[in-house]
Amino acid sequence: MNYFIDVAYDSLYHHGEELCGDSVEFIREQDYCILVLADGLGSGVKANILSTLTSKIIITMLKEGATLDEAIETIAKTLPVCQDRGIAYSTFTIIRVENDGNTYIAEFDNPMALHYQRGKLVDMPREVRTIYDKQVSISRFKAEKGDLIITFSDGVVHAGVGRLLDLGWQYDNAVEFITDNVKKDTSPMSLTKNILGAVNTLYMQEPGDDSTVCTMLVKENRPVTVMVGPPVNAEQDQQVVNRLIFSQGLKVVCGGTTSNIVSRVTGRELTVSIDYENPAVPPIAKIQGIDLITEGVLTLGKALEIIKSATTDSNFESFNLNKKDGATLLAKMFLEESTQVDFLVGRALNPAHQNPGMPVSLGLKLNLIKDLATAIEATGKRVNIEYF
Repeated sequence: MNYFIDVAYDSLYHHGEELCGDSVEFIREQDYCILVLADGLGSGVKANILSTLTSKIIITMLKEGATLDEAIETIAKTLPVCQDRGIAYSTFTIIRVENDGNTYIAEFDNPMALHYQRGKLVDMPREVRTIYDKQVSISRFKAEKGDLIITFSDGVVHAGVGRLLDLGWQYDNAVEFITDNVKKDTSPMSLTKNILGAVNTLYMQEPGDDSTVCTMLVKENRPVTVMVGPPVNAEQDQQVVNRLIFSQGLKVVCGGTTSNIVSRVTGRELTVSIDYENPAVPPIAKIQGIDLITEGVLTLGKALEIIKSATTDSNFESFNLNKKDGATLLAKMFLEESTQVDFLVGRALNPAHQNPGMPVSLGLKLNLIKDLATAIEATGKRVNIEYF
């Protein structure tokens, strides 16, 4: 079976620094994905440059077919050992997961990565190899649907040192916290933010070290097809609706006119909810065989706000997407429930959107879809847009 690897990562910067000393590089190819977490020595500009060089060199070389030995040798020659401290300028973790679940992890001086299967922490077999005078731990295993792989920099382990905790959080305590927060329906983004929220609290909101968490979830491919707006040519209504109805995965309709077209073409009744879960978001509707029906640009705009808040919010407060209004349901579908988003965008003008008294954003449907696509792609998912 081919899986999709859902990935989330985020960082807390060392207090007082504008640049993070940790660096994460991630690529998704047709048959595999690779994530590299590098932790530069110290903090600030110097650490940022060192970690960025490390992560970019490794991921670029591996993508181009170089071996791990070749990549590490290049790093060793490019970034020599610090003469003052006698330690490497940058540590790193490399995780490669193929679509069939075959997983390869290489770790050099970073805290040991974690592997959860069916919600339980399992041991990863590690073989220590000496590569260009560096002791690198190598792990290979077959990941299954629902498996979580988590790695983090040592700023997480040191959280609270000298303040709330004399010796810091320490690895075992961090692992215990993470294990307690691994739930059946855990999303990588939520788990990553929850861990960093705890780290930030232990540092009393003034991190003494750069702290990064990367979470990877193995899940089944589940695309979502979203029909937005009526086609310019009404003769295409049948074609576009058929594309939606016979698509694989989740099916979404956005817009009142659009939902009426789907109802008419399919001959299925459209029922509109009278419940306002959120007064700022129009109610949802239902058609048999469609997973979600929402209002158009207002709801899409609110969903974009939720996605941006979830992906860029820097306070690392615990968040959830459990509200039942159309915008939250749409954002949850894009962020957590789907692995690919296909937009079927109609370019017919909606007279209501041309009213000068309406917000300007309502007249920019196409730009809104592009902004949504950009925000979704930033989470590592593929997005396709087709216009009619």
